[in-house]
Amino acid sequence: MHIHHIALWTTQLEELRQFYITYFNGTSNKKYTNPVKDFESYLISFDEGSALIEIMRKKGVTSPSENNLHIGLAHFSVSAGSKEAVLELTERLRQDGYVIASEPRTTGDGFFESAILDPDGNLVEITC
Repeated sequence: MHIHHIALWTTQLEELRQFYITYFNGTSNKKYTNPVKDFESYLISFDEGSALIEIMRKKGVTSPSENNLHIGLAHFSVSAGSKEAVLELTERLRQDGYVIASEPRTTGDGFFESAILDPDGNLVEITC
């Protein structure tokens, strides 16, 4: 088994789509629209075999979590491939004005990673 995709609600569908394409080399499908349910979504794919990210917008789904520490999805991690790539991508995101939630470091369990907030405040770890 493997994780097929994770899904994120957003009010910024196009901005979030462009974020994952620009910074994580994602590829987007054509927008899916269901006018009856007032629902729109994109699937963002990455390297073959990787899980997808589905970004979704629906009228009435507007409130983000008020606290990043809550029951449910805490973060997801994207592999940049190397320590140098983690450093480069973290710095690029910083220069472009994104919040660096955790500076690049080696964690106690041996991972080299940083963490950033995407445009909706989702915590994304960048690791090698």
